[in-house]
Amino acid sequence: MSIKHPIISITGSSGAGTSSVKQTFEQIFRREKVEVAYVEGDSFHRFDRDQMKAAMADAQAQGNQHFSHFGPEANLLGELETLFKEYGETGSGQYRHYVHDANEGAVLASPPGTFTPWRELPANTDLLFYEGLHGAVVTEDVNVARYADLKIGVVPVINLEWTQKLHRDRNTRGYTTEAVTETILRRMHDYVYYICPQFSETDINFQRAATVDTSNPFVARSIPSPDESIVVIRFRDPRGVDFPYLVTMIAGSWMSRANSIVIPGNKLDLAMQLILTPRILELMKRKRGEA
Repeated sequence: MSIKHPIISITGSSGAGTSSVKQTFEQIFRREKVEVAYVEGDSFHRFDRDQMKAAMADAQAQGNQHFSHFGPEANLLGELETLFKEYGETGSGQYRHYVHDANEGAVLASPPGTFTPWRELPANTDLLFYEGLHGAVVTEDVNVARYADLKIGVVPVINLEWTQKLHRDRNTRGYTTEAVTETILRRMHDYVYYICPQFSETDINFQRAATVDTSNPFVARSIPSPDESIVVIRFRDPRGVDFPYLVTMIAGSWMSRANSIVIPGNKLDLAMQLILTPRILELMKRKRGEA
């Protein structure tokens, strides 16, 4: 953790909705005039798209049916830890981009499925913002979580997460249901051992649950809308959280435990604005020596 160079880390599984949460943070950063160094978790994958296909084939040939982007073997977790540590100490560090599609390729001047070269983060930023799979990961070899000042978990209940992933991968990436199902199964071991434990390290978790039937996500025709959802917000340390204020400001919300509040799904952006803006401003006050 760092006073001069704080780090905010958003962690969630594939299809969890971390990109949508990032948009809310971006609104807060623009409004509060916070200069941000953005880092995507995909940029710390060990292999590019073709290399990953080859690595998975090799793993399967050796009887490993669980090799996936969720596990440490397919990621540069040591380099991610180094980035967090170095940024906290100096406000700088090495990063790169993973090119997802042709549109990004045109902007980044690299083919889809590849990485851009490593380079230094922009100078003179107020904080580092990470969004990806491993922002609070702890293994025998690395501890990324200890370097982040604010850790957020985005954790839909698992059937809803699978529904979101299936629709995203089929509709925007062109995968078949069978291919997405195979990916889910292959990742399950690493999901249990490397993704889920992070949500015990996070400071705040946002867990969306559908209020409509998602019993079989593999045949669901649509993703439940915000109006068809609730969100459970859990605070690791509830001290200092003004729950009466939140319940008053967020219509239809209630406390379910001493550290948790439940809100209507269509109030998520409002809740995040109310909860996260003061925390971001507190990080900036600490940075300027005003706290």
